[in-house]
Amino acid sequence: MKISASLYSDKNRSIQALVQELDAFQIDAFHIDCNDDITVFDDIKVIKSLSKTIIDLHIITKTPEKYKELLDETPVDWVTYQYEELPTYFEIPSLGATKMGLAITNNTSIDVFEKYKNQCSFILLMTTVPGQSGGAFNTDTFKKIRQFKAKYPNKDIHVDGGVNNEVSFILRDLGVYSSVSGSYLLKNENLGSALYQLKAATNTAHFLIKDFMIEAIDLPVLNILKADFKSIVSTMEQYKQGFVLLVDDSNTLKGITSNADVRRGILKNIDDLSSISATDIINSNPISTQESNSITQMLQQIKSLPFTILFIPVIDEKGILKGAVTFNHLIKGEL
Repeated sequence: MKISASLYSDKNRSIQALVQELDAFQIDAFHIDCNDDITVFDDIKVIKSLSKTIIDLHIITKTPEKYKELLDETPVDWVTYQYEELPTYFEIPSLGATKMGLAITNNTSIDVFEKYKNQCSFILLMTTVPGQSGGAFNTDTFKKIRQFKAKYPNKDIHVDGGVNNEVSFILRDLGVYSSVSGSYLLKNENLGSALYQLKAATNTAHFLIKDFMIEAIDLPVLNILKADFKSIVSTMEQYKQGFVLLVDDSNTLKGITSNADVRRGILKNIDDLSSISATDIINSNPISTQESNSITQMLQQIKSLPFTILFIPVIDEKGILKGAVTFNHLIKGEL
């Protein structure tokens, strides 16, 4: 996941000093909030004279058309328009190689992106007040990320507001492309250490698994008493998660089937594939984690295993299936 440093969160250092220090630590992008203030282009010109790092411009205005000429004269890499401020009939312009995005606040549905999907390559999910620094992260954003990714799998997701090392780990796991960090990064005494924490930290004790897991209703789940080989494999293909969770009539977790389990079942019955049964491909003693665990507790549990896992079911204290956590994006290197 890329980190975009919100430059205006630092009131003590000059733009020049910030750019040089952040570049020394190989920051991914410079985030500029434009609260309907065209003078930010003076700062953008300074940044471009000092650095080739991505410039990430967030425009908050009721008159977006006046920025077209400015952007033509001083092009940047990413431009995001704040949806709630836009006039009804505004068409986001095409600006050469510039990637265009739409920013929405927490109270706005991702459905508004539909109107702009052909003009935008990404969405920016705001978790705090647009243009303000230092707010707390809204955990409702985790579900919104999953919803957007399911509806628009070929569009990138950017997140802005309240991003610290704990939030960053979850965003990386959810496959967020870029996150904006202001106070956490720029007000840290050790900027380099803060940037490393945003990109690699796994020490997360504040958020619980239930805060960001995929809920059971959105997962491939079958009743173990009714499941057979065909229904398990068909469900796995339908959801494309690489696994199926098996429960009993009370929704207690009773087993899992992964791609590896299916392969083993086929090999076991290679001479008579028609004889494969559900029991051949179900792991009836699956690893699981509690929904009330912290992320740190879950990771410690996973690290203690003698094998690698791509997902982990989540249960409550009674063993009832509540959801799952997948690690696809972390394993892929957070592309």
